[in-house]
Amino acid sequence: MAQKGLTLPVSPSSSRARLAPPRWVPWFLWTADVIALELALLLAMGIRVLVSPIWPFTLEASVYSSLALAMVVMPLGYAVWSLYPGYGTHPVERMRRTLLITAALFLCVLAWSFLMGSETTSRGILTLTGLLALGLVPVFGALARETLVRLGYWGVPVVILGAGVSGAILARSLKNERYLGLMPVGFLDDDPAKQGQDVEGLPVLGRLERAEALSQMGVSEALVTMPSLSRKGLSDLVAGLPFLNIVVVPDLTHEVIPWSLVRELGLVHGVMLRKNLLLPRNQRVKLWLDRLLGWPMFLAALPIIALSALLVRLVSPGSPFYAQMREGKDGLPIPVWKLRTMYPDAQARLERYLAENPAARAEWERSFKLRHDPRVLPGVGHFLRKTSLDELPQLYNVVVGQMSLVGPRPFPEYHLEKFPEEFRRLRHSVLPGVTGFWQVWARSDSDLQLQEALDTYYIRNWSPWLDLYLLARTVVTVLRGRGAY
Repeated sequence: MAQKGLTLPVSPSSSRARLAPPRWVPWFLWTADVIALELALLLAMGIRVLVSPIWPFTLEASVYSSLALAMVVMPLGYAVWSLYPGYGTHPVERMRRTLLITAALFLCVLAWSFLMGSETTSRGILTLTGLLALGLVPVFGALARETLVRLGYWGVPVVILGAGVSGAILARSLKNERYLGLMPVGFLDDDPAKQGQDVEGLPVLGRLERAEALSQMGVSEALVTMPSLSRKGLSDLVAGLPFLNIVVVPDLTHEVIPWSLVRELGLVHGVMLRKNLLLPRNQRVKLWLDRLLGWPMFLAALPIIALSALLVRLVSPGSPFYAQMREGKDGLPIPVWKLRTMYPDAQARLERYLAENPAARAEWERSFKLRHDPRVLPGVGHFLRKTSLDELPQLYNVVVGQMSLVGPRPFPEYHLEKFPEEFRRLRHSVLPGVTGFWQVWARSDSDLQLQEALDTYYIRNWSPWLDLYLLARTVVTVLRGRGAY
């Protein structure tokens, strides 16, 4: 859906409001957070009432009405950390800030309760409210932004300077990453051949001299993708631009280091290379995260696994489970458990199908995936693969320490041998995952090069927040059924 706040005026004298995002967007996000906090308090009180027969307490309405009022004020913490509206903030960073602020706010309330010696407020309810809020606030915030995206009210207008290959790549990336909220309205470029043309569905609005007019219309940020400029030419261009924020993007037609971070070194800037998941302390943090989340998820999944196994058994004789030997950490073989979604003679069916269909063989050699796979069981097999429920038994691999909830997927040997040896060594340094970055990003719609790039990015840029974000995105991606076959 088109962004409703990004209709370009015909002339600079047109209304600025037509280009600027709606002013009520921050209040909409505030309201979503307040609803999440109030719901967390209500659920905590309900749970406390349920256990009151064995753990008596007195519920004073006046005290908890004051707490309900406090929930309305708490989102001030999110506002202070620039989350309203938070355009340009990556979803992983937004989740990190939200969880940290939420935890800090409730810890402050609990500390205040202890210091004041208050006996009227249940600290159990406060603690439970905080724990529930850690889950509800990010979920309600994501739903609010999803609503704004779908209605076309999310995003701030940006203009891209340079309509070449790098500019086109950047425009495509921003359009795909809608939740960043950086909505390109078009390009400026001095090349006469590009005037009046469309690049990635966006118009070339004119020459660079039109920057002043766009600034007056409400565009406050420019992204410079002009790699052919000399250093002095780039410096002169940036100095003369009227926009509040200017980002210089590197040449995207050449290989860039995807795990790099710009770091200030006094008056000098350097590029810092990160190897986050290769650090032993980070691997320990990830191990504890797997334990804290893995066991509850495994126990909750057991009924679903049992029902799915029964359906598989009714469609196809034989065990509904099977284990594939894959490479684990340090290259050691591990059994990866799955629900069986294929015929027992799957390999023979595949070889016969590829021999009879050259186009299918080309598809298989490109990504080792087939849209129309002859091996898959009808009905239940396609359903389990589409929803990724066939992967649920791998939660057992997580609780016994053979896999992680998130990490590089454990590919079969014929798949791994297509990767460079350096990349395989990098994969050996971490546990394989039930879900992974490339699964969330592209699922089956990816080639070997993209799989390598995304797994490398994940290992180099790992953080607990990235894992939590990818787990949440996995649920959304699976529910949508995108890219799975």
